Order: sequence, then C-alpha cells, then structure tokens
Amino acid sequence: MDSIADFVKKRRKQAGLTQEEFSLRAGVALTVVRKIEQGKDNLSLSKVNQVLKMFGHVVGPIQEQ
Repeated sequence: MDSIADFVKKRRKQAGLTQEEFSLRAGVALTVVRKIEQGKDNLSLSKVNQVLKMFGHVVGPIQEQ
C-alpha cells in the first residue's frame, strides 16, 4: 500500500503536472503539495483531502483489523 505522499506524487506525475500546476488545479498552496509529497505530518486534514479529491479519494476512518 502506498503512503499518501507516494500516492499523490505518483498520480500527479501520471497526470503530467508539475507541483505548481497541480497546486493551482487543486486550489491549494504550492507548499501544501510539497509538504504532502515529502510526507510531512503537520498538515490539516482538510488540505490533504482537498488534494486527494483531485483523484477521487479522501482520508477517513477505517476499522483496524
């Protein structure tokens, strides 16, 4: 399973977008995209979800097994 950082970076590159282009399309600051792709853990959930929605995903609770 990919981390969120790996998922976002891979999908952004598959779309042929730079970080700057992607941030503009997602409606977030360039620093948000950079921090997500670097795996920083001090981001707001709403910003992460705003980025993930570009790929039809969101972060939500799942039951541990």
